[in-house]
Amino acid sequence: MERDMLFSRRRFIESALRSAAGATLGGAFGFALSHSAVGGEAKDPYCGFRVGLQSYSLRKFGAEEAAAMVAQLSLKYVEAYPAHLPARKDIIEDAKAVLERHGLKVVAYGVVRLTKDEKAMRSLFEFAKAMGIEVLSADPDPDSFALLDKLTEEYGVAIGIHNHGPGHRWNTIETMRKAIEGHGVKIGICLDTGHLARAGDDIVKAVHVFKERLHGVHLKDVDGNKRDVIVGMGVLNIKGFFKALKEVGFKGYIALEYELEPDNPLPGIRKSLEFIQKVCAELV
Repeated sequence: MERDMLFSRRRFIESALRSAAGATLGGAFGFALSHSAVGGEAKDPYCGFRVGLQSYSLRKFGAEEAAAMVAQLSLKYVEAYPAHLPARKDIIEDAKAVLERHGLKVVAYGVVRLTKDEKAMRSLFEFAKAMGIEVLSADPDPDSFALLDKLTEEYGVAIGIHNHGPGHRWNTIETMRKAIEGHGVKIGICLDTGHLARAGDDIVKAVHVFKERLHGVHLKDVDGNKRDVIVGMGVLNIKGFFKALKEVGFKGYIALEYELEPDNPLPGIRKSLEFIQKVCAELV
């Protein structure tokens, strides 16, 4: 891991000093996302869903800067990319302080590989519980599920199998459905909409198949050639997807994962969030 990606007390103090001096991230990036109503109660722009960002979207930035950028997007929830938040006990205190300062909650973590190595897996689950992480988005080895059943119940941390598209061992609705069959409800899915489309499956169908086992979403859009695009500019039925989430009473998290333009992702992230808000407004 690059040293400047890690949470550290020094980076926290530097950020606090910048804030006290009147940091101008918001003005610099000019966000126009609606998160409050003037003269009235704040409105939920995401129709009751916990919408946040997969911090991999900000992978070219250090953890402290990425946290500030997420907050300036008027988001509260994060799925932490391991390079931003290594699974180490010695950084938990500093990481929590940074998140609290920016008003953020890490609801998920990943993508991580899960194995049948109980010592290593216990260390990961202990870290997740200490950080208040609800879901590990994961690529579990097929022989790890018996152990994962035990650990998810013991620690109260769910796992969501993350599909990685054509050629991956967890690539389609059916391969994931078979994998979780017969296991506890805490073993479920973190659905990557872009990768699922690339594997030739339907994102709306997936919601109805997995229902309460759908613990998280990596929200993406793709064009007719299955290449990533700004959400709302592709061919995926995003409105139908959100409608299906409403129908099944989805309680998990939705992490926008924007993999384009890593050096300057904010304009595309903002446009994607504005489209999600538009979809939600039409569903109310």
